[in-house]
Parts: sequence; C-alpha cells; structure tokens
Amino acid sequence: MADTAKAKGGGTARSTGGRRRTRKDAAPDLTSERPETLLDYYRQMLLIRRFEERTGQAYTQARIGGYCHLNLGEEATVVGLMTALREDDYLFTNYRDHGYAIGKGMSPRTVMAELYGRSDGVSKGWGGSMHMYDTETRMLGGYGIVGGQLPLATGAALAISYRGGDEVVMCQMGDGTTNIGAWHESLNIASLWNLPIVFVVVNNFTGMGTTVEKSSAEPELYKRGSAFRIEGVRVDGRDVLAVRDAAADLVERARSEQRPYLLEATSYRMKGHSVVDPAKYRTEEQAAEARANDPVASFEARLEEAGILDEEKKKEIAEAVRDEVADAADFAENSPHPEVSTLFDYTYATPVANESRRMPADPVFAE
Repeated sequence: MADTAKAKGGGTARSTGGRRRTRKDAAPDLTSERPETLLDYYRQMLLIRRFEERTGQAYTQARIGGYCHLNLGEEATVVGLMTALREDDYLFTNYRDHGYAIGKGMSPRTVMAELYGRSDGVSKGWGGSMHMYDTETRMLGGYGIVGGQLPLATGAALAISYRGGDEVVMCQMGDGTTNIGAWHESLNIASLWNLPIVFVVVNNFTGMGTTVEKSSAEPELYKRGSAFRIEGVRVDGRDVLAVRDAAADLVERARSEQRPYLLEATSYRMKGHSVVDPAKYRTEEQAAEARANDPVASFEARLEEAGILDEEKKKEIAEAVRDEVADAADFAENSPHPEVSTLFDYTYATPVANESRRMPADPVFAE
C-alpha cells in the first residue's frame, strides 16, 4: 500500500508559499449571502454557545466528570469549518470536540449523554468529553492525546487515495500540537504521498498556559507547512464567513488536486484551557479583548445592521436554542448508566484472542 501511494505522488514540485488573510479583506459582503443561510449560521453558533455554557454548569454540578474542554469563543471557527465539509468527508479533532460533533451532524442529545457518561451517548458513555466518535457522520474522534489524531487522519487520507475516492479528511488541532513529532511526521507523509487532507490549526494564542510566541520559533503557524511544501492560509477565526470561504477553498482544492493544505484560524477561547482552568496567565486586557470580539455577539450585530435579524427573530432563535439545549440535558439526565459488563466491548473492533477483561480488584490469575 505504501509503495503504491508513494509512487503516485513521488517527486512533484509544489509551491511552498503561504497566504495571510486579515479580518478586513476576508469578510464577505453580507448582501451576497442568502439571509436564511446567515440565520442558520447564527443559530448554529448560538446553539454551540448555549450547549457549552450548559456543559460548564453541569460540570460544576458533578453531572459531568473527567476532563472537559469547551468551544466557548470558537463558535465561528467551528461552524465555518463544518460548513465547508461534505457529509461524506471525514473529521478528526482534538479533545475540544463538542461543537464539532454537533456541527458534523451528531444530535445534541447524544453528545450531552456522552458528556454525562450515559449509555445513550455517542460512544456508549465510555468515551466522555474528549472522545466523541460516530462512523455515521464520519467524525472519527475526539482524541485526548495532543496530536494523537494526526497520524490517524493522515492514514484515513491515505486510504481514500489508495481506494481512489473523492472524500477529504479535515484534521483539527490546537496551536500547541504544531510542536510535537506527530505534526512533522504526518505533514511530511501527507505531502510526500499527495494525500487529500486539510490540516486545521485553531490558534487561540495559548497552548494550555504558554503563549505561541514563547513556544514556537515561527509564531505565524500557517507558514509552518512550508517545510513540507504544503501551502498555508491564515484566517480570522472570529468571522464565520471568512472561515467558511477559506476552508471551502482548501477542501475543494485538496479534493480535486489530491494534495494536502494547511489552514490556521485565529480564534481566542473565552475561558481557560479546561473547565477547571482559571486562566490566570492571561491579563485583564487580553480577557477584555476576547469579550469585545465575541464572535457570536459580533455576528449578531452584523446581521442586525444588515436588516437580516430583528428582535422578533432573535427571540425566536434564542428560545428554540434554549429548548434544544434543555432537551439535550434532560435526555442525558434520564439516560441509563452503561452496564459495567460492557466496559471492554469496544476495546477492539474485532475479537482478539486472549484479550484481558479483568476488572479492578479482580485477581491477576484466575483461581
């Protein structure tokens, strides 16, 4: 398989340049968009916002356990990216995956149930916040290990290329992932073998508690694909239309040209790295800037200014979103806990000889 794929893409010369799009020159004119499309983007962004707020509340109430990372402040990036994909395209994400799961087509009910660790969740309650997975919508994780999704996403793109398909893989990650080995290995293979994959770096300027400038010798992350002759683009992640247009362009080029691309979306998360992170490493000025550039509020204001969103419509959407989130929480609350006996049911995709199913406190050797 490897030799076939390598021969297909060997030795092709490619541009190593990158493009940077600023908020000013990337923002499309709203008058060129269908009003119903814009309102749907607004509804999706508001749904993710309210869903994540409810998730944070449920975490403080101990209804959700383990690690939990929210998309608050990244709603425009999430919706823009998901809008650029076809239903049969594949998605791999990091652990900040709730909004992507909903955007790729999973029900808020089953996503919330997974957060609650219930059997009606998308991963049967055994995955939790960081491991959303659904073959039907082709979101193949949710990965808790930083960069763990990159080799697997690259492998999925290799499978597409090997089979002659026209699907595309989108692989989302945070800015800190660009400094680990899997980044270099995956981009290198993707470029060598001309694989149809778009690597997306969501740059929220802080990898956990360390700024990009203090962790990356090249802080303009879209340029980092040039070492592998992968063209990169930077876009303002707070503008849903700019993200959509940039992502759609790269996705379709990856599809038609059978080659990888890199997209960097600058998107300031409004909370700490995880639910329990107070984000004291950020200054008050930085926090104020994030609030002033809230992507949901900014898009709402743009729609109001353009006469597309009035008070009545805004209230209607807000109430529908509130009811949908409340329904998801009720569904999760009333979903049963998984049976302990099912703990090992999904360890392997197919039966494995001598697989250990020893429970905690069970003897190492059977009596």
